[in-house]
Amino acid sequence: MKIFLLYASTVLIWGSTWLAITFQLGIVAPMVSVAYRFTLAAVLLLIYCKIRGLNLSYQPKDHICFALLGFFLFSMNYWSVYISEIYLTSGLVAVLFSSIVFFNTFNSYFILKSPVTPNMIIGAIIGIAGIALTFKHEIQSFDFSNDSIYGLFLGLAGAFSASLGNITAEFISRRGLPVMQTNAYGMAYGAIVMLVISVVSGQEFVFPPTISYISSLLYLAIFGSIVAFGLYLTLLGRIGSAKSAYVAMLIPVVALVFSTIFEGFRWSSFTFIGVGLILAGNYILMQSRYNISLKTTALKN
Repeated sequence: MKIFLLYASTVLIWGSTWLAITFQLGIVAPMVSVAYRFTLAAVLLLIYCKIRGLNLSYQPKDHICFALLGFFLFSMNYWSVYISEIYLTSGLVAVLFSSIVFFNTFNSYFILKSPVTPNMIIGAIIGIAGIALTFKHEIQSFDFSNDSIYGLFLGLAGAFSASLGNITAEFISRRGLPVMQTNAYGMAYGAIVMLVISVVSGQEFVFPPTISYISSLLYLAIFGSIVAFGLYLTLLGRIGSAKSAYVAMLIPVVALVFSTIFEGFRWSSFTFIGVGLILAGNYILMQSRYNISLKTTALKN
C-alpha cells in the first residue's frame, strides 16, 4: 500500500504540474516565472541541505557540471515548455514532452556511447508515430504562421534540452556526486541563467499578487520541483529504477485528463491511438534499457 501511495503521488503531482504552469502565463514573462520558480526551489533545497548537515562544498569542476545541469534541465527546458503552453493545451505539451524518452536513447548513444538495440529503434519509431497521430491536426494544417506548430517545435525543443539535462545528470551520477546537492545547485544555476537572460532581454520583473499566480508558483516550486522528486527517489530506492521508470509513462495520460477537465481538451480517435502508441513505444524503450542494464550488471559480477 505504501508503494502504491508513493507511485500514485508522484504521478499525480508531476501530471498536474502541466496544468499549474498555465496559471503562470500571462502578465509575467515565461523566463521570469521560471526564474522565480527555481530561485524559490533552490533556496529551500539549500536550506534543507544545510539543516541536514549535508556537504555543500564542491570543486570548481563539479560546479561546471551543476551549471550545465541547470542550463539544460532547470532553465532552457522549462522556458521552452512554458512558452509552448501558450500555444497548446497543457495535456498536449505533456504528451509531446514524452519524446524525451526517445531523445534520451539516442543522446545516450551519441554522447555517452551507451548501446542501442533494434528494440530501442522500434520503440522510438512507434512512439514518434504516436506523437504524429496525436498532433495530426496541427501537422496537417502546417503553416509557418500557425501558432500551434510553433508550440509543437518549442515543446520538442524543451524535451531535447531536458534530455541533455538527463545525460548531464547521468554523467554527474557517474562522478559519484549526491543527488540532493546536485539538484539544489542545478536549480540555483538554472535560476541564475533565467535571471541573466531576463535582465539582458529587458524583461520586466513583475509579480502579480494574485492567488492563482502565487499558489501555482508555490505548488510548482515546492511540490513539482522538490516533493515529487523526493517521492520519486524514495520509490526508486524501494522498487528499483526499472519499475519506477513507468511513472514517466503515466504522467502524460494524467496531464491529458486534467486538460480535459479544466481546459476543455477533446479526445479524438487519433488521440486515443496516438497516446496508446506513445505508451507502447515508451514501454519497449524502457524494457530494452532495463535488459541492457541487467546484462551489464551480470558481466560486472
